[in-house]
Amino acid sequence: MRGPISQFIEHNYRHFNAAALMDAAKGYEAHLAEGGKMMITLAGAMSTAELGISLAEMIRQDKVHFISCTGANLEEDLMNLVAHNSYKRVPNYRDLSPKEEWDLLENGFNRVTDTCIPEEEAFRRLQKHIYKLWKDAEAQGDRYFPHQYMYQMLNSGVLEQYYEIDPKHSWMLAAAEKNIPIVVPGWEDSTMGNIFASYVIKNELKASTVKSGVEYMGFLADWYVKNAEGKGVGFFQIGGGIAGDFPICVVPMLYQDMEMTNIPFWSYFCQISDSTTSYGSYSGAVPNEKITWGKLDIDTPKFIVESDATIVAPLIFAWLLNK
Repeated sequence: MRGPISQFIEHNYRHFNAAALMDAAKGYEAHLAEGGKMMITLAGAMSTAELGISLAEMIRQDKVHFISCTGANLEEDLMNLVAHNSYKRVPNYRDLSPKEEWDLLENGFNRVTDTCIPEEEAFRRLQKHIYKLWKDAEAQGDRYFPHQYMYQMLNSGVLEQYYEIDPKHSWMLAAAEKNIPIVVPGWEDSTMGNIFASYVIKNELKASTVKSGVEYMGFLADWYVKNAEGKGVGFFQIGGGIAGDFPICVVPMLYQDMEMTNIPFWSYFCQISDSTTSYGSYSGAVPNEKITWGKLDIDTPKFIVESDATIVAPLIFAWLLNK
């Protein structure tokens, strides 16, 4: 029996973007029912938008099998986990003057739309613990991916003393518990990536202590080959950018560059984006363009919901969770 949210969606969402949302949700559901696996990609500031409230349950119920995300989304879920009470909401963010923006910075707040991340409580609370993991790994001659260091930190229990939200709302905690594979392309662009780079520049750590983006592509390629049989792997893209661009390329890489001509295409595709169709924009390209790049097949179910992902994704997840 469908829950009230799902019943509302099915009854009311009949046309335009609403219908696209419903079609995408039912397509995702059918893909899983036929034995397929699903990758979810997270761009933007989905973690600061607290997508973990619904995404964590998706992970726990085995409706997500691989995640690609920006370094910001990787760390910001943990920041919200350990410093939620110190976040500051600015509903009138559109009206802020440059001086008011500067005052936020002076008071240790970094703004993401209407939400300000508290630098001292969030960044620094994690920094001392992640630094120890980097340092210990290097001393032992070990190397790990960015997300693996985060998993180690979560699984050690060292952050439990700081928890300020219900842990079931942290998608990273759910992912760590299940050891879900993650790729974090462009991790150096994140706050923790910047902090790591600063230690490398100061000769306190070696760059090789954190595995690279090329190694992430190899990690993804290995996983894709092992999971592409049968119904195959679907691609659920939230936003645009490198979080989606990087992993979707694994298929043409395997087919064209590795000459694995039997490799299956992605078997489901959905993108939620407020980037409307435009010229030369990857995020604004319609899914059919991906056929020409060897990413999607002619018959791959394709959906695009041109709307705000912070509204659309939780509704699709609610449908999949029978809420």
